[in-house]
Amino acid sequence: MRAALLQLSSSDDPKANLAVTLSMMDAAIADGAKFILTPEVTNCVSGSRTHQNAVLHPEESDPTLAGLRARAAEAGVWLLIGSLALKTRDPDGRFANRSFLIGPDGEIVARYDKIHMFDVDVSPEETYRESDGFRPGDRAVLADMPLGKLGMTVCYDVRFPHLHRALAQAGATVLTVPAAFSHVTGAAHWEVLLRARAIETGCFVLAPAQTGIHAATTGRTRQTHGHSMIVAPWGEVLADGGVEPGIVMVDLDPDAVAQARRRVPSLRHDRAFDGP
Repeated sequence: MRAALLQLSSSDDPKANLAVTLSMMDAAIADGAKFILTPEVTNCVSGSRTHQNAVLHPEESDPTLAGLRARAAEAGVWLLIGSLALKTRDPDGRFANRSFLIGPDGEIVARYDKIHMFDVDVSPEETYRESDGFRPGDRAVLADMPLGKLGMTVCYDVRFPHLHRALAQAGATVLTVPAAFSHVTGAAHWEVLLRARAIETGCFVLAPAQTGIHAATTGRTRQTHGHSMIVAPWGEVLADGGVEPGIVMVDLDPDAVAQARRRVPSLRHDRAFDGP
């Protein structure tokens, strides 16, 4: 199956972001892609809750979700919407950071709410409190598609190997890690984390990413790392999107999963232990 990762530089304007994403989808479809993946917060990159409250929608009325589902159905392709920032009915007003797998009929096959919140102090100038604006999910999600069983994660989840191991041991052969990774931590950790998750699980890892400096009408601008990446089950980097917006495309061979797991069947070698 030919997979295409869309590397975006989304602003805080969902309408403008949708137009860019649809255009890139069309280009990937024209080049033969049958599985298209977008990054985390495809619809809106913003650190301002005031702005988010003004432009975001609940899932049932979100125009980005509707527009991308319609285009997937028109083209008959599988689509992973890496995540959308969506309003919820939570009493505290926090949003959902929700990933969607869309089938070639445009229907929603699976939803996954990001479990691990990016609450960190990278430096005195760069701090994040994702949990202030977004409420975490509490359920791991596995979905069936022709490429294999898909384990869905989002961005900061990549630092929690037990989640990916649980998905693989439940049958996942492909792991998705859509991201808006910090420019600082991305340079230090992004590639090695993705390769580690692939090697540990014997899965393909598909990681579409946001990149560059994101235009903001309200609040501070944000810079993300880019380098959308496809990693093979043996740990080889099959494609790296660099730092410019664009499309990363690779033909994926599901047999590579079985080959890697035959060579090192570590998913079957867990042992109980005491301590610490």
